[in-house]
Formats: sequence, structure tokens, C-alpha cells
Amino acid sequence: MDTRVVRRQSRLGSPRQRGLGVLVGLVGLAVAAGCGHPKDQGAGSSAGSGTASSAGPASRVAEATGPVTINIVDAAGTLQLVQDALELYRTKHPDKVDKFNTTKAPAPELPNKIKAMQGAGRMDIDLVFGGTDILAAGLEQGLWTRILPDHADAFPHVLDSYTDQAREMQKLAQDQALAVVFMPAGPLLEYNPDAVKSPPTTPAELLAWCKDHKDRFLYARPSNSGPGRTFLMGLPYLLGDKDPRDPINGWDKTWAFLKELDTCIEYYPGGTTATMKEFGEGSRDMTMTVTGWDINPRALGIVPEQDKVAAFKEMTWINDTQYMIVPRGLSPARLAVVLDVMAFLLEPAQQALTYDKGYFYPGPAVKGVTLAMAPQASQDVIKQFGRPEYDDWLAKFPHQRPLDAKAMVAAFRRWDDEVGARKTRK
Repeated sequence: MDTRVVRRQSRLGSPRQRGLGVLVGLVGLAVAAGCGHPKDQGAGSSAGSGTASSAGPASRVAEATGPVTINIVDAAGTLQLVQDALELYRTKHPDKVDKFNTTKAPAPELPNKIKAMQGAGRMDIDLVFGGTDILAAGLEQGLWTRILPDHADAFPHVLDSYTDQAREMQKLAQDQALAVVFMPAGPLLEYNPDAVKSPPTTPAELLAWCKDHKDRFLYARPSNSGPGRTFLMGLPYLLGDKDPRDPINGWDKTWAFLKELDTCIEYYPGGTTATMKEFGEGSRDMTMTVTGWDINPRALGIVPEQDKVAAFKEMTWINDTQYMIVPRGLSPARLAVVLDVMAFLLEPAQQALTYDKGYFYPGPAVKGVTLAMAPQASQDVIKQFGRPEYDDWLAKFPHQRPLDAKAMVAAFRRWDDEVGARKTRK
């Protein structure tokens, strides 16, 4: 008997569920931030400045007249991984930061809000945590402060500190962000073993299963979902498309496949949280996932522990990273504090906290940060909910970084226009 339905209602209220991407607008931030910046809005705070003084990191931080409130927007769920480290920074440096205001926002909506603030000459967001989706959108619009080499003195040897794969992902930032966590993502299929006895191992088998089980498979809009965009960018490798890095001229097989798959999908959720809720409640039998979105919802009880994952034959891993991004328009004093916070989050002790409960598995972007360095609670979760097969798959299959910024934005737009236009829900 399928036990999924009777397990759900008591678990969806987990206090850590907010870390799975509960999306909150920026109205609360605007109100809270309205009183936080007046002392800092000097000549250096006009939109587009984004430049600190040439002094070293310590003296730059000292330019602030007192502790400041730092406003952070999370567009990727990164706060679940770094919230404790932020509070530790505030405790250690009360002379620099008196409070972190944090809020969450959907990645597709945030760039326009930031652009409007910059146009008005008032930047009320100091730091953005985001994935490759919002990074790409902001790069295209020129929204971000250049971190390297402009502020390299705040991050000595940072590129050498990254793992090889995280350093490869850092290239996507075009020097305008710093990787803070890393995950070899997917695409992976997650399924209910009570309903799916023989999971698909190829895109053709997935399409056949979907047509035989109409409305029982779904995935979220790629521009606001890690599993969704990983599926989108992984398909060209699986299908043997002409150029997996050119979504406009090289993805003929991928676009044809997605349009055919669309015929048996009821709708596309606006984010991964809604997808996992439906999957966990049993209203869907199969969905796309990545390593972290497999482990964490099962650890939180949102998805049954016994659910399984499957890898496609001859898959290519599309790696994923979340970044620390600074909008243009901060005063030099505020920017100095933000850079100091960013450097703190890249220290090994703080990186060890990013193992968390498997949300962005494994998590650390910096070399030498092992699971043994993580809190015991994190070690226990990974031991219970991790997958032994991951080690084999990670070693067996090749890895690729996501599309570059312009190509990713183009892929999202084409998917929105040609695949999800009539079926996407917020």
C-alpha cells in the first residue's frame, strides 16, 4: 500500500521548510531598509558607483561610522546554508554589523527590482545570494559590482582556495560574484517506487512513461528552479544535440523533445518547492531533481524517505553553484562591510556549515572542507538520507558547467515562449 498520502499534513509545517525556497516579496525589505541607510548615502552611493576606496580590507571596514544593518535578498535558498554563519559574524563583529535583514524573492523578478532601485539612485539591497539564473540575468543587464580584481585585496588567493569544479563554476561569474557553495546537481529522476516499478533510463523512456501516465510527471519552470534548469541544460547531452552550449541554434532535438513531453504534463510550477510538495503528497509520481533536492526534502519529511532516484544512462552532470553577488550602487563604507562578510563566509569553518541537511549537497566550495568538519547533525542527516550510488555516479559520468550568461537567458526565454507559456503557474 502507498503510504504517501497519510504522511503529509503533519510535516509540511516544518520550521526549516522556509529554507526550501518559500518566496517572499521585497515589500518588507523596502520598509525595513528605508531606515537603515541614510547615514551611508553619501557621494559614493549613487547607482553605478560600486567602488570602495583603495585602502586595505581592515581600513575600508573602519570607514563606516558605526555598525550597519546589512540587507540581504536570497533568490536561491542559500540562507538555509549560511544563516548560522551570518549570525556568527554579527556576534564576532558587533562594531561592523548590528543586524542582517534577510528576505527571499523569486529569481526572475529580482533583476527588475534592482534595476529600478539603481535608476532611482538608492540601492536598498546590499548582498544577493543567487544561482546561475539570477547571476546570468544581472550580468546581461549590468547590475552587479565587479569583485575581481577590483577588490582582490579582500579575498587573498580566493581562486586558489576553490575546489577544481567550484573554480570552473566561478568562471560563469565573469568576476562579478563569488561562489559560496557548490553542488554537482543532476539531472536526476526522483520517483515513488510504489507507483513506478521500472524508472526510465533514457529521455525516450521518460516520454513513453509520461504519455502512459498523463499528468503524473512534472518539473518546474527552469528560470526559477535548480532541478528545472538542470534538466533543461542536461537534455542536449542526453539527446546528442549538435551544440549543447547553444540553445538557439544547437538544441533542435531538445526543443522537439520538450514540446512532445509537454503533451502529458498538466502544468509547470513556478518553483521547486511547489513541485516537491505535490510529489511528496502523492499527486505526482515522478519529477526531476538534483542531489540536494533529493536529500533535503526527505530529511525534512516533505518527501517520503523511501522514495528513489534514478540516473539516465550516459548522463552528463550539470554542476550548480550559488553565488554572493553585490548590486552596483553601494557606498564605499557599506561595500567594505559586505566584502568582509563575504570573505568570512568563505573561511573553512563557515564552509563546513554548508553541509546543512543536504540542501545543496555537498555544499562547500572551498578545498579541504570535509563532512567530518560539519556539525554532528549534518553528519547524521547525510549518513541517513544520502545515497551510496551518488559516489559511483559522480565518478562515472562526466561533468559540465551550466550555460554562459547570455546563452542561459536565451534558453530560459525560449522555454518560456515555446514550452511553458500556457501552463506555467506562479
